[in-house]
This record gives sequence, structure tokens and C-alpha cells, in this order.
Amino acid sequence: MKKTVIAALLLGSAAGAQATAPGGPGCGWGNMLFQGQSGLPIHLIATLVNGTSGNATFGMTTGTNGCDTSGALSYSGTSLLGMTGVLEEVAMDMATGQGEALTALSVSLGVSSDDRAHFNAVMHQNFSTIFSREDVTAGEVADQISAVMKSDEVLAKYI
Repeated sequence: MKKTVIAALLLGSAAGAQATAPGGPGCGWGNMLFQGQSGLPIHLIATLVNGTSGNATFGMTTGTNGCDTSGALSYSGTSLLGMTGVLEEVAMDMATGQGEALTALSVSLGVSSDDRAHFNAVMHQNFSTIFSREDVTAGEVADQISAVMKSDEVLAKYI
């Protein structure tokens, strides 16, 4: 049950995490139709128009519909690890090299089931680097996990 709750929290948060302006700030017919308007209902309708017709995806692929993929995506939300209790659970599992929170983390990072045992071992080996001090922040942990994964031949493909 605990595993299901942690996975649901991580994956549910991942679903809510959105990049800022994928394809650019004016990408898609929804943005064109509702240009200049603001507010949650308008944003939702514009997103619905873009998503249901696939025009934003088409625009990003072809460079049309006001879409431009040359810029870097950004995210201004809260780290998934920053959720209450999750960071501590990940730390405990990482210290032992196994556990539900570590599995949920690997799933949320897109690590395939074939590479999860390797992920667990690498995270365990680098525990002191990732959790370098007692008051480490969720953002610092996320940055260190990314750095460790980038330096690993198997895990680099997931970053």
C-alpha cells in the first residue's frame, strides 16, 4: 500500500509538472484563438484546443503554428522530492539501496525495469554525494541525482 501511495504521489506530481511554453509562448491554434486573454479557464480551453487537434505537436514538428523548439524548456514548480516526507523516504531507501520510494523515484525518472537494479546500486554507492549534509534541500538532491546519472554510462540516457 505504501508503495502505491508513494508512486501515485510522484507520478501524480509529474503529471502536473509542465514545462513553460512548450513549443514557444504562442504555439498552437488555441493560443492564436485566445490571444491576449488570460485566466485559468482561457488557458485550459487553449490547451484543450491544442491537445485535441494535435496542432501544437504538428507546429513544433514543422516549425509552423507559431511554434519554435529552439529554446530550452523550463519548469518553475516545486521539485517532486520536495513533497512532505518523500525526500526522507528516498534518503532511507537510497541508504539501503532498495525500497519503495527508490523504485517510485526510478519510475518517475523513466528508468526502465531492466536498469532499476543498476539505478538502485548507483544511487546507493553515491548516497553521500547526493545527501551531502543533513539539511540538504530537495532541489540540491535532484541536481545531485541528475549529476550522478549523467556520469553513469547506463543511466545517462535517462537524463
